[in-house]
Amino acid sequence: MKKYLWLLLAINLLGGSAVIGSYIWGLGRPGAVDALWGGVPISIRPYYTAGMLLAAAGYFAFTHFILFRLNPDKVKVFGCCDVRIFHFIYLGILVFSALWLPVTLWAVENPGPLAVWVVRGILIIVALFSLGLLAALLGTKPRDPAWAHMLAVIGAVLFCVQTVILDAIVWGTAFRV
Repeated sequence: MKKYLWLLLAINLLGGSAVIGSYIWGLGRPGAVDALWGGVPISIRPYYTAGMLLAAAGYFAFTHFILFRLNPDKVKVFGCCDVRIFHFIYLGILVFSALWLPVTLWAVENPGPLAVWVVRGILIIVALFSLGLLAALLGTKPRDPAWAHMLAVIGAVLFCVQTVILDAIVWGTAFRV
């Protein structure tokens, strides 16, 4: 496995562990679960469960493609960048995703407009990196095999539905402290 792949795998393992660790830490705190809904109406919460499951499946689909289907020696992104652009994109998604829960709980404990906007800012940054990932996948050539690329793009769209629409827009708008 090339250095590119090892580094991307390490980013995913460490970053993914940080995200999961932040959830384990945060959800173990009293009252955290209710606070983390951030004002999202009960009537739409089931969409979040479905969205999270689809986003996770999508994450695995595009990560598999990026890790095991892209040849870093032959693939260009946007016709000019090499595949290491995905290192930057994954770092952005994972670092800010790991920050979201602890910062949200901090905002709940320290209410105010600044706290709300810091949390919203984190979600907006994750959303932008998610859209960047989708754009990079669409800008990747060659796209071999085509079916795996299509699954990766569908996975990135599902991930964007969660991070852009449900998290940054719906949750971000509903969040109050």
